[in-house]
Amino acid sequence: MKRIYNATLNSIRGIRYGVVHEAAIREEAILLVAGLLLGLLIAPSVVWYVLLVGSLLVLLGIELLNTAIEKLADHVTPEHHIDILRIKDYGSAAVFCGICLAGVTWLAALAVRLGLI
Repeated sequence: MKRIYNATLNSIRGIRYGVVHEAAIREEAILLVAGLLLGLLIAPSVVWYVLLVGSLLVLLGIELLNTAIEKLADHVTPEHHIDILRIKDYGSAAVFCGICLAGVTWLAALAVRLGLI
């Protein structure tokens, strides 16, 4: 139980630090909070609500990992290096995929709610 408790504290500290110091994480955390409320109006069912909120949680998780990779890469070498640039681009592409997943999920839920599908 102590390990789970410590891991939870580490996670909360990481999220808090990210929200305070990183604009992208802050924006996606705000999006998650808004999604918790907006999802109640849009979700056609409880399962859809879980999918909507889950897609935003996944997006936030991807952004946290991307930020960690970027910070580590900057720590390893602050100089411009083509391989570091590619690594950062891979992280950015992962965030883009998460944004697409969240967008498609929310559009599908809205379409179901409006009776379009």
